[in-house]
Amino acid sequence: MRALIDLFRLDTSDAELARAQFKSFSRQMPLLYAILVCNALAITITYADVTAPFSTLVAPLAMCAYALQRALWWWRQPTAAATLSDAKIAYYIRRTCRLAVIMTLAFEGWCMWIYPAGNAYAKGNLTFFLGLTEVSTVFCLMTLRAAAMRTAVACTLPFALYFSWVDQGQWLAQTIVLCLVSTGMMVVTLRYNEAFSQLVRSRATLRKRQLETEKLSEENRRIAFSDPLSGLPNRRELLARLDRLESRHDLPANTLAVLFIDLDGFKAVNDEHGHQAGDALIRSVCLRLSQHCPPHSTLARVGGDEFAVVIEGPDAESSALILGRALLEEIALPVLVDRHVLQVGGSIGVAANTDVEGRPRELLRRADTAMYHVKTRGKGQVAVYDVGFDEGRLRRLTIEAQIGRGLDRGEFEVFYQPIVDAQSGAIVSVEALLRWPRRPEGPLPPDEFIDIAEATGQIHPLGLFVLERACRDAALLDGLKLSVNVSPAQFRDPAFERQVMHVLEQTRFPPSRLQLEITEGYLLANPERVVGAVESFKAAGMSVALDDFGTGFTSIHYLRSYGFSHIKIDKSLLTGLAPGSKATMLVTGAITLACGLDMQVIAEGVESEMQANLLRAAGCHELQGYLFGRPMPLEELQRARDIARRAAGETVRLVG
Repeated sequence: MRALIDLFRLDTSDAELARAQFKSFSRQMPLLYAILVCNALAITITYADVTAPFSTLVAPLAMCAYALQRALWWWRQPTAAATLSDAKIAYYIRRTCRLAVIMTLAFEGWCMWIYPAGNAYAKGNLTFFLGLTEVSTVFCLMTLRAAAMRTAVACTLPFALYFSWVDQGQWLAQTIVLCLVSTGMMVVTLRYNEAFSQLVRSRATLRKRQLETEKLSEENRRIAFSDPLSGLPNRRELLARLDRLESRHDLPANTLAVLFIDLDGFKAVNDEHGHQAGDALIRSVCLRLSQHCPPHSTLARVGGDEFAVVIEGPDAESSALILGRALLEEIALPVLVDRHVLQVGGSIGVAANTDVEGRPRELLRRADTAMYHVKTRGKGQVAVYDVGFDEGRLRRLTIEAQIGRGLDRGEFEVFYQPIVDAQSGAIVSVEALLRWPRRPEGPLPPDEFIDIAEATGQIHPLGLFVLERACRDAALLDGLKLSVNVSPAQFRDPAFERQVMHVLEQTRFPPSRLQLEITEGYLLANPERVVGAVESFKAAGMSVALDDFGTGFTSIHYLRSYGFSHIKIDKSLLTGLAPGSKATMLVTGAITLACGLDMQVIAEGVESEMQANLLRAAGCHELQGYLFGRPMPLEELQRARDIARRAAGETVRLVG
């Protein structure tokens, strides 16, 4: 019974289905009312009687007028349906269900009212149009099950009750046929309505899946075109943005600029504090950069520690320069990560479309080139692209390729500079220095290729080459100690200690004769790493010297903690060295400090006897510089040492 009642119950809870039903039957309602008007007029013509004007003329004409009004209202609904709310549509559906039954009963009641007044032809005509109206109404309302089912029952029951007994039951056969037709229509209505509802729900499901697919596609696009760590656009999105600008051929001059930003010292943060700290630093930098970029700009992360900013607007180059300087200040601010204060710098290159060849993609390359130029000139600056930068970069790229080739072909050589005892003047040690004498394009000074090797990672094979060659050569120099410079990049390598021990095993060079030199700047940047490495080398019998002492800010605490065996006073401290000068007092203080910490002192860059005498008087242990010999090949060093030995022997004989 409940299932039967549910067939006639109106349910508008599914807003999607209700809207689809409304759109569907709203197209049929004008036709329904037109059929009703035509059938009413046909019956009116048959039953027209001036003696009964109200029942045969006024009533049908009033019913037709209302039906025409409703037909006109429904005619406008298909176009207005999109603007109707779900609640309004539900209201119209409920009203339609009521009016469908009321109009059907009114039409049927009017037909039964005038039926007795007609002749046999008129009565037959009336029953025909009455049955036709019922069938038309049900089929026009088929998508709205409740309205169709209610209308079918409302039409069929009164028709069956009235025409089964009127006129001695002569319409009984027609009544039975109409009941069967009505039952069939109700079955068809149920099946059609189920199929219609399923179709609507399938379309809704399909649309939902399509929206999910679009959302997933948008999410995939967001992932593909954004940096997962910072949320900024990535390199792909930046290039797509530049390509869109590239397609425009109406870009006025100096209305587009690109800044290329590279963080200085970020790799050291990653190495010393881990990638988690590096990620936190990147997020902080990204937030600061985005807060300072103007609204008409695009900030993107194009690499691990590289960023780019695209600026659009008048006088773009000047705007980019101002922004670049502001960003440098922001980047340099310290960041607190896990109770560690981390700090990096920045190098920025700027390029603007000030010439016809300055297309958007070309500007990115130029800005990168300008940034690279800053890197080679001390970092921490902003540089505007210049054509000459390309020549410098091409030269660096050429040297980079030549370094690898030179190692393979044996073009490099190790020279040695004597280190003498400050009191006796005897050669007690040598410093190994890398040279490139057999380069096909001509010899290249170390200052021009060491930085390139460190930037490209080629310093590792170069450093091992120097260490191995120097150990093999120094083995021929009886009793002399060997001093080898270690690049900060080598010192950061966790495998460096193992590599040094392997070289000593291969060359059979005594660890006690080997001294490694590390720069003061690296000590300050990587204190934890230095402590472990120094202890490891000292445990193996080697000594470790602090190079370039006086160029940084090493504290007494650092000197005491790290256990260096030697310090090398940088040659810059010897400038102005003279009796009674401030430079002399400074150097004397440094030597006294080192001696108090049980460290030997080596002074490099000694070029005059006056400097040597002042350093001896101050207590310096060893001296190195052009006064005692320039860097030279092993053969020249051996000859110089032999000459020094013979001279020392002659002096002893003369004294004796």
